[in-house]
Amino acid sequence: MRPYLGRILLRWCDQCHTPVLAKTCAACGAPTREVPLTPPGDARPAFPADIALINSIFHEHFGAPLVPEDHLVLLNKVPDADRMEEIVIGGGIAGSIRYIPKERRWEPIPRPEACTIFRPEKRVVVVDDSAVPFIRDQGMSVLRPGLDFIDDAVRTGDEVFILAKNGECIGAGRAKAGAEEARALVKGSVVRNRRNVPSRIVPGKATWQDAVRSNAEAIAQAEAEAVQFVKDVAAAYPLQPTISYSGGKDSLATMLVVRKAIGSVPLLFADTGLEFPDTYENVEAVQQKYGAGIIRTTTSGKFSETLEREGPPAVNARWCCSVCKLLPVRETIRSTWGECLSFIGQRRYESLARADSDRVWRNPTVKVQVSAAPIQNWTALHVWLYLFREEAPYNRLYEHRLDRIGCFMCPSSDMALIHMIETDFAGLWGGWRERLEAWREAHDLPADWIESGAWRLKEGVHGKERHHH
Repeated sequence: MRPYLGRILLRWCDQCHTPVLAKTCAACGAPTREVPLTPPGDARPAFPADIALINSIFHEHFGAPLVPEDHLVLLNKVPDADRMEEIVIGGGIAGSIRYIPKERRWEPIPRPEACTIFRPEKRVVVVDDSAVPFIRDQGMSVLRPGLDFIDDAVRTGDEVFILAKNGECIGAGRAKAGAEEARALVKGSVVRNRRNVPSRIVPGKATWQDAVRSNAEAIAQAEAEAVQFVKDVAAAYPLQPTISYSGGKDSLATMLVVRKAIGSVPLLFADTGLEFPDTYENVEAVQQKYGAGIIRTTTSGKFSETLEREGPPAVNARWCCSVCKLLPVRETIRSTWGECLSFIGQRRYESLARADSDRVWRNPTVKVQVSAAPIQNWTALHVWLYLFREEAPYNRLYEHRLDRIGCFMCPSSDMALIHMIETDFAGLWGGWRERLEAWREAHDLPADWIESGAWRLKEGVHGKERHHH
């Protein structure tokens, strides 16, 4: 069962070649059409580094880059063992990229629609005309008697495109046999054709500013609703208002909304001591641009103390959130105001827990803080279009293929992200690796405990999150 965390709002304008969050394009007035995203369907803009990654994966595997120049691309993270991203171009799904942690590589999982925008140069199979209707219309596999040509590069398990003799792409799937083996067969399956929800790709150039214009009304409506919510909550809770600021896109959008509703209020930045340098830079940039007062919490060595006692934080034992965020925030609020109202950039599309969450709540650990979520019903695309419209200084890490901002060694990160941080932020990761290595040696853990990502799971602990109160 795939999780629906809210209605999938993504549509496409074929006139403007932009994603649109409404049934009509605000720029040209044309009706828009649905994009068949896989749930939860929280698609976000692909930045140049994301597009470069997609193109390198497709180029290496199929001999040609997937994304044409100056086309808007969205990425939609879908449930998978580690990380899989659906690629939206021209209002259709061109395929996905999937990370294989053990091999430290990405693989492309193409859809036939990709051939609207690119032409695979290798790893293709061509079938006889007699087999075309069965494969194209009924989704049947490629059987040896129907095989006309198989590219030498094809190995068992490879993703391949299935073409008719006239060059039309009629399917995509996994090779059940390599080129040499397939040619030697008399009968049997050569490619298992994959059946996906069909979609339509209408290529065309556009910019993100075009997308902002196409979504002018949807963004204005979302903003107006959020601004009204902030005013209502501020009136209902006459406490010192603050904004929980993390350096991420959602807290930045929340800050802009709150400023429009009730003016400038202090930003509460939980400095875990485990942030990326870019996040500290972003906090400074926001402070300078908006003249926002920033109140920083500090962990005063508590992370290191707990690490020595408990071992590294894990997905199922995330003591780090309490130690580095919740408890320091509680102390700061108590000593500064006694109690406060905090506007938080929480959104329902981020997780099941957040989809079920109230829009105003008190965290059991931080009872002195009333939390409220102005952008609870926004998708990632609402947030990004709003930030583009407002020309807000977002964290540059988003341009470095990170989709969420937090501690650099967060145990909840997938291995795709951890391997990227290991490579691109070697200084940060090197220090963390030393600490993991010390724990591994002290507790006689297996040699591949760090490499395999096993440090992210604590054995003998059940439950998704265990907070130490």
